[in-house]
Amino acid sequence: MLGMDKKEIASMIDHTLLAASAEIVEITKLCQEALKYQFASVCVNSYYVPMCANELQDSNVKVCTVVGFPLGACSTETKVFEAVNAIENGADEIDMVINVGSAKCGLFSLVEKDISSVVQGVRTAGAKVGKNIIVKVILETCYLDDPTIVTCCQCAVRAGADFVKTSTGFGTPKSLDGSALPNGASVHHVSLMRKTVGDRCGVKASGGIRTARMAMDMIKAGANRIGTSNGVQIINGWTEN
Repeated sequence: MLGMDKKEIASMIDHTLLAASAEIVEITKLCQEALKYQFASVCVNSYYVPMCANELQDSNVKVCTVVGFPLGACSTETKVFEAVNAIENGADEIDMVINVGSAKCGLFSLVEKDISSVVQGVRTAGAKVGKNIIVKVILETCYLDDPTIVTCCQCAVRAGADFVKTSTGFGTPKSLDGSALPNGASVHHVSLMRKTVGDRCGVKASGGIRTARMAMDMIKAGANRIGTSNGVQIINGWTEN
């Protein structure tokens, strides 16, 4: 698939467990799997950051955590505090959720200010601990039309973010008749995001990526990081031809 071996694809995966019901034993297993397969990171809620930092110390696997998750509707000050606190506790990467409501209302100056404040807080906190912390900006694309996605990507680039990211996986979009709509990553959205940001930042596809084929499709569309709770299954299903 894509001429990439399992080691290469593993290095693009954020091995994720963000369920509210996640237990310590499951987080320990997540870290062990990340070490075995050499995933890019484990992505966990901030409560587990110190534990993961300890489990993964002296390894190449990073600790990623989420900020303003999953709604993005908390205050900017809260997001900055969350991010800084996580870095102080050992986080290497921060995935923040934008203010989706502001984006839907077209209040893009507020969206950009929200992102910029987190980025600035992260850069300052990272410098204090001697780390270059990566910031990924979650757009929650299932709620946004294409022009809004494009503008939000532009906001993230101007704010200095390192990645734009599709989804939390926790969105609950509905059609006019009340039926559920897809809430995760799509090839269309990933392609649109890559076209918009070019090589100015990375693109993370996240939400509903369960198989090697799905991961391959996202990478072909322009993703250079994959967020998934199915990393082991993806690696085991990856063919190297």
